[in-house]
Amino acid sequence: MSTSPLEIELDIKPASRYELIDISARIAQEQGDVLAGYRKALYCSFHTTAGYLEQGFCERLGHSRKQLDPFFRAIQRIFPPDAGYFHDRMQLRDELSESEKEREPINADSHLTFISAGLKNCVTYLNRPGQPVYFVELDGIYKHYQRQRRTAVMGYNDEEIVFRGRLPIPVQSSHQIDSFNLKDPRYGLFDQLEEWIAVHGIEKGRIDLRLDPHERHVGLTVNEYETLLMRNDLPQALADPMRYMVQHGKKLLRHPGTIPGKTRGYATYDLIHLYNELLDSVPVGRAVIDKIFSVLSSPASRILRLKRHISLLVSDREAAGQGRIVQGTYQSPILLQHQPAAEGARYLDITLRRFK
Repeated sequence: MSTSPLEIELDIKPASRYELIDISARIAQEQGDVLAGYRKALYCSFHTTAGYLEQGFCERLGHSRKQLDPFFRAIQRIFPPDAGYFHDRMQLRDELSESEKEREPINADSHLTFISAGLKNCVTYLNRPGQPVYFVELDGIYKHYQRQRRTAVMGYNDEEIVFRGRLPIPVQSSHQIDSFNLKDPRYGLFDQLEEWIAVHGIEKGRIDLRLDPHERHVGLTVNEYETLLMRNDLPQALADPMRYMVQHGKKLLRHPGTIPGKTRGYATYDLIHLYNELLDSVPVGRAVIDKIFSVLSSPASRILRLKRHISLLVSDREAAGQGRIVQGTYQSPILLQHQPAAEGARYLDITLRRFK
């Protein structure tokens, strides 16, 4: 069995705006069974509208495109494209030149779907040959522009915890719902993380950021911290996700008695309507739709699958022997709260791991 971690980079050209791309199959096709000797594999996306689902979640949906597709279709119905998002109003995007505005995708729906579906920038899988690992593309093509995507995969056998710590994040705000860019130098988080990486000599590994177990009404994601998206669109989504649903073409519930009780128990009319519509339009059967809605089983007012932990890849790819945090250009860890913190601060538990 191999002893040193193996790092692979793949370039991806999506064929459509939304696409499920099996990265494990792509590696096997292009490079053979290079991961076969490793117990675990970390998959890392460098994009804010393309990422990965956790292995346990995919297992609940059978690692099946036939079940994952309707799951994402359900989320996309809550955040339809071209719905007048502030992020997509190019006349308000002062940070972009006119030529950049021409190429800038109208993609607030993709960002909101990424966050709401629980997609992550980095996930760790037990390495099971033949099991698909999907790179979920939400925004692969805009107009006639085809995106260039990149993902990293690191195979390893074991990991060693080299440091645990806790850091306070000041989150004083007058807003009921707010977001905080943890990459902002004012927090000092990344400077501290890079210092710990250097002190402990981590060349290849992972940093886990996890909310203190006592924190409530708060979540973490990795995405683009664009002001209009974070200060306008996302707060509205957190306040009432159902308002983003397509409102046209509603029909009276024809057979409300056939909707599972667990769905009626947590759903508003709109969510029940979505259940019926998916049952009519997605050719996978009621059992699959029921499973998807059990995955979404939170009150309709809090349907977003916000995560309580995120991970960051550490690699010495740029300078051998000098590990650094590896992220995409527009990626930032973001703390999202939908009620103010009682004492004006949130606490993160930090774990640094070295891969072996």
